[in-house]
Amino acid sequence: MSPIGCGNMASKIPMLAPESARTVARFFQVLADPTRVRMLKALADAEWCVSDLTQAMGMDQPAVSHQLKYLRELGLVRWTKTGRHVYYTLADTPLRTVLIQTINELNPTA
Repeated sequence: MSPIGCGNMASKIPMLAPESARTVARFFQVLADPTRVRMLKALADAEWCVSDLTQAMGMDQPAVSHQLKYLRELGLVRWTKTGRHVYYTLADTPLRTVLIQTINELNPTA
């Protein structure tokens, strides 16, 4: 005798489409890197020019630019160019809410 529902679930409960699963996984992959988490927190709090962010993060400029490019490609940051400086801030996405809630929950002194 087979378990109740065995063989019938596919017609009753739709599976998440592979492309949707990739999008969700990529979203959470952003938070899997401590450097990106620190950068995203800074960008959630204020607008930063690349040179100031580089100094505050204690990283070299190419490494910061690489991370910002990654975040920009995902549509997670907004940027504006003023003269020779590029300024970044966290875009108004669901990531902002997830990031802030997670930081407040896990580290209330942040």
